[in-house]
Amino acid sequence: MLRQYELVERVKAYAPDADEAMLNRAYVYTVQKHGTQKRASGDPYFSHPVEVAGLMTELKLDQDTIITALLHDTVEDTLATIEEVEKLFGPDVARLVDGVTKLSKIEAQSEKERAAENLRKFLLAMSEDLRVLLVKLADRLHNMRTLHFIKSEDKRRRIARETMEIYAPLAERVGMYEYMREMHLLAFEQLEPEAYATITGRLTQIRESDGGQVDAIALAISQAMTEAGVRCKVWGREKHPYSIWKKMAERHVAFDQITDIMAFRVLVDDVADCYRAIGILHTTWQAIPGRFKDYISTPKSNGYKSLHTSMIYERSMRIEVQIRTWDQHETNEYGLAAHWAYKQGVVQPDGQVGWLRDLVEVLDASHDAEELLENTKMAIYQDRIFAFTPKGALFQLPKGATPIDFAYAVHSDLGSMAVGAKINGRHVPLRTTLANGDVVEIIKSRTASPQLSWLGSCVTGKARAAIRRAVRAKERAEVAQIGRQLFDEIVERLPAGKVGKKAITSAVKRLGYRSDEDLMVAIGTAKLDDRQVMEALVPGSTAALPDPEQWPKQERAISIRGLTPGMAFHLADCCHPVPGDRIVGVRRPGVGVEVHSIACEDLANGQDRDWLDLSWGERSNGAVGRLRCVLYNRPGTLAQVTGIFAGNMANIVHLEMTQRDDLFGTYEVDLEVRDLAHLTRIVSALRASDAVAQADRL
Repeated sequence: MLRQYELVERVKAYAPDADEAMLNRAYVYTVQKHGTQKRASGDPYFSHPVEVAGLMTELKLDQDTIITALLHDTVEDTLATIEEVEKLFGPDVARLVDGVTKLSKIEAQSEKERAAENLRKFLLAMSEDLRVLLVKLADRLHNMRTLHFIKSEDKRRRIARETMEIYAPLAERVGMYEYMREMHLLAFEQLEPEAYATITGRLTQIRESDGGQVDAIALAISQAMTEAGVRCKVWGREKHPYSIWKKMAERHVAFDQITDIMAFRVLVDDVADCYRAIGILHTTWQAIPGRFKDYISTPKSNGYKSLHTSMIYERSMRIEVQIRTWDQHETNEYGLAAHWAYKQGVVQPDGQVGWLRDLVEVLDASHDAEELLENTKMAIYQDRIFAFTPKGALFQLPKGATPIDFAYAVHSDLGSMAVGAKINGRHVPLRTTLANGDVVEIIKSRTASPQLSWLGSCVTGKARAAIRRAVRAKERAEVAQIGRQLFDEIVERLPAGKVGKKAITSAVKRLGYRSDEDLMVAIGTAKLDDRQVMEALVPGSTAALPDPEQWPKQERAISIRGLTPGMAFHLADCCHPVPGDRIVGVRRPGVGVEVHSIACEDLANGQDRDWLDLSWGERSNGAVGRLRCVLYNRPGTLAQVTGIFAGNMANIVHLEMTQRDDLFGTYEVDLEVRDLAHLTRIVSALRASDAVAQADRL
C-alpha cells in the first residue's frame, strides 16, 4: 500500500502546483473514516481507496480526481456525507464523489428494474464528467485484483460477470485497453477456470520451449526497419489468454489450430513512418490477404489509431504486427485518461465521447428497464464498421447495421423521415445490411414516420429507442383522440351538458394527471370509467343520475352452477369465457376454481385432470371478452372501431396495439359484454366495417 508521502510525491512529480495540504488532508480523512474496517483479504479497508488513487497517479490525472479516488467509498461505507466532503474539499470533489457513489452497485444480472436504474445513474454521471468513469474503472480493477480473497464462489462469479459485461466493455469504449485486458484476464479466470488453466498452461509451455524465438522475430523486424532507415522499437508477446479463448469459441477450433498466437508491436516516430514500416514488412514477408486494417486513417470511435497486419514468418509461422507512433501508443493504452493528464486540464475530447451522447439519447427514449438495458448494451458492446455520407462524412456503426441505423446516426430527424436509401449509388431497401466503406444516401420525406416493423431491421440502441418512442407517441396521439371523443360523450350526459376550461383543469388535478392529454389517454385506455370523469368534472353530478343512466359501466352479476356454495372462483384470463359459452372448472391449489371455455387451448394439454362440469347460473349477466382486431393503417380507423363498441353498449376495459406495419395495425381489446350473443353481434359489426380487415374472438 502506498504511504501518504509516496502518494503526494507521485502527484507532485507531474503536477508541481498541486495542493499538498489538500492531498494530505484527503489521505488522513479516508484513513480516519474507514477506521477499523477490513477487506476480505484482511487488509485495512482504507488500503483500497489508497491503491485506487495510486492507479490514478499512474495516469497522471488531476488533483481533484486523485482526491475523489481517496474518498470514493467514504459516503457509501462510512458516516461521511456529501455535505461534509464539499465543506472540506470543495464542490468539484463533492460532485465527483457523489457521482462515483451512485455507480457503486451496477449489477448486470440483478433484477432488471434495479439494474436499469443503476445503469441510468451511471450514464448520467459519466455524461456530466468522465472522470467519474475513470475512478470507477480503477476501483473495479483493484477489486478484481483482490477478488480471489472472497470466499463465496457465487459472489466471485457475479462480480466477474459484472466486470466482463459492464466494466471491461466501458474501458474499451474509452480506449483504456490496459485496464480492459487485465479485467478480461481476471474475470476469465473466475468464469472459466478450466479453460483459463489450460490456455495459460499451454502459453507457459510455448514460452519455455520457444528457444528465444519471440526475441529473434522482434530482432528480425527491427533489423529490416533499420536497414530501410526507419527508427523503431519492437517487442513481441503471446496473445491475451481471454482473446485466444474467444477466438477458439468463435471459430470452434482447438488451441493447436490457433496459428497466430504471437503478436508484435512496432513503435515509430511519426505517421509517415507507420506507412513506410508497413511497406517494409509486406515486401520482406508474405502478407495474409484480408488481414490489413488501417485504424490511422479511420480511427476507432474510442480514438484508437494503429496499423494492423498479419503475415507469414519463415514460411510457416503466422504472426500479427501492430504499427503506431509513440503518441498513438500512449493514447491507445490509456485512451481517454491520456487526454486528462494534469497539464491538459479537464476538456473532454469530443471525438471520443460521441457514443456517450448517443447513450444519453437512449436514456431519454427508453420506455422501461428491459428496453434501456437492451439499447445500452447495443450502444456499448458491438464491433464496428465504417460508412460514409455522399459528402464524405464518416460514421461508425455496429456490424449488421442497416440504412435505418445510419440515418439515426446522422441525425434523429433524418431517421424519422427516412423512406428509402441508396448504397453506393444503387437503390436498396432500408433493411439492407451495410458493408465496411459503403457510401449511404438516405431518401427522406417530411410526411414519413418511423414504423414498428423497422425494429426487425436495425441494431443500434439509438435507432431502436427513437423508433419505439415515435411509435408510442403516435399511438398515444390516436388513443388521446379516442379519449377526447369519449370525453365529449361523457360531458353531454352531465346535467349542464357542457363544461368550461376551468372545470377541465380542476378535473385533471383531482384525478392526479399532469395535462389534458394525460386525462384523454386515461379515458381512451379505459383507466377511468365514466362515473369517475363525471365526478371529477362536476362533483356530486352522478348522484343525480338514475341508475339505468349510469352507462357504460355494467354491473356484473356472475353465478356458476356446479360449485359448492361459497367456493371461490374466477374467470380464466386465457380464454375469457362469457355467459353463453360452454364452461368447465379447473381446481387450482390456493386460488380456488378457474372457469374456462370448453374450447380453451390451455385445457388441451391434459395436465389438469381435476375438472368440474359447470354451467352459468340465472344471475349471470356481464363478463369480459377479448377480441383481436386487425385495422387498416389509415387515420380514423381506431375511432371508427371504438364507435362500434360504443354503439353496441360495450365498455372498453383494456386496449393494446400488439403489432404494426405499413398497412395494418393489430389490437387486442378487452370488452365488458352481457353475454355471448352480445359479443357475437359486436364481432359481426366489426367485420362489416371498412376500417377492419379482420376481427376474431380470442
